[in-house]
Amino acid sequence: MDTGASSYRRYLDGDDTGITEIIRDYKDGLTLYINGYVDNIFTAEDLMEDTFFKLAAKKPRFSGKSSFKTWLYAIARNVALDYLRKNNKISDTPIDDLSNYIIEESNVEREYLIKEQKITLHRIMRELKAEYFQVLYLVYFEGFTNEEIAKIMKKNKRQIENLIYRAKGTLKSELEKEGFEYEEL
Repeated sequence: MDTGASSYRRYLDGDDTGITEIIRDYKDGLTLYINGYVDNIFTAEDLMEDTFFKLAAKKPRFSGKSSFKTWLYAIARNVALDYLRKNNKISDTPIDDLSNYIIEESNVEREYLIKEQKITLHRIMRELKAEYFQVLYLVYFEGFTNEEIAKIMKKNKRQIENLIYRAKGTLKSELEKEGFEYEEL
């Protein structure tokens, strides 16, 4: 069962800990995803809060046609696009740095290497087209399926498959120019 969906159902039934759990589980990923649109981590944090406010105040209906995470990210995308429309600017520059969000590991040396690789990866990803960054971020950092990404980005599955293929090729080429060593892309 989708824990986000069950937490949201509990919240709708009057248990305020449900929304707290949702915020705890999704705030970091949503902030980074939104930052890919707005290219300002502080604005992204504000828009992440707006997304959760929309969830808490308006209590939109979750139909269950997708996973809760997919639905939540689609809401966040709409919040980011509304912000960009209101401010009449669309950012082509994605995330600056993911170094604060490295998964904790017991081996300090391994953690350092992972941190350095992600910094390099994000630096290179920043230079890709915004659409390439978004699809790669959703696949590799958030673990969404192609169907879920299609719903979030409002494209069909075939368009997403083509976008992922082109984005991976471009990223691989750029990484090789930098001498980046990778296990699998």
